[in-house]
Amino acid sequence: MNMLRRQRSASTRDEVYAALREDILSLKLPPGTPLSENEASQRFEVSRTPVRESLMKLAQEGLVQVLPQRGTFVSLIDTSLVEEARFMREHLECAVVELACTAFDDQSYRELMSNLDRQRGSIERVDLEGMFQLDQEFHELLFKGTGKSHTWGALGQLTVHLNRSRRLRLVDDHNWGHLYEQHRQIAEAISAKDSSHAKALMKNHLNLNVADQALLKEKYPQYFI
Repeated sequence: MNMLRRQRSASTRDEVYAALREDILSLKLPPGTPLSENEASQRFEVSRTPVRESLMKLAQEGLVQVLPQRGTFVSLIDTSLVEEARFMREHLECAVVELACTAFDDQSYRELMSNLDRQRGSIERVDLEGMFQLDQEFHELLFKGTGKSHTWGALGQLTVHLNRSRRLRLVDDHNWGHLYEQHRQIAEAISAKDSSHAKALMKNHLNLNVADQALLKEKYPQYFI
């Protein structure tokens, strides 16, 4: 019974953690939002223990901040960590897209084109969540098609501040056509096996985050540090 109880407890904690994490990353819980153990316990219909454990885990990831005498809050978006993540992605993804020009097989390219078709659909429907997930998937497919899936997985824990900034950009500007067009050009360069052009396109694509970051911080100063 003790083993079963521990398994149920871990499962409950993981479910609460996953739900809170997604709410933070999707900006349903914006930066600076106060978090109450009691309210979360009532929302998820669980005791305070799995909520407390989930908040501790989120704090370790940098998504939650505990301030003595003040309470627990969704962490603000740290611009220095956004830039560090962008720098890391730029160097890794430029290398990956260069490799894709020689390593991609027909199936990998078909998956990339299917992703682009679905991006168009999300743009037509103004589907924010769909567009963000397909943007993520587009880049993940580059890693998958070059045999670097584990590298992509490792990036997920290191880019949480960047991803919140990117979501905020999609919320702020629904003109997502430029994003789709950049992805399309990268796919074309891979198809043409033009590694130098693909690398240049990817670098430009990821460097746009620098300009976006400045605009977002000016418009939403309460969300950033």
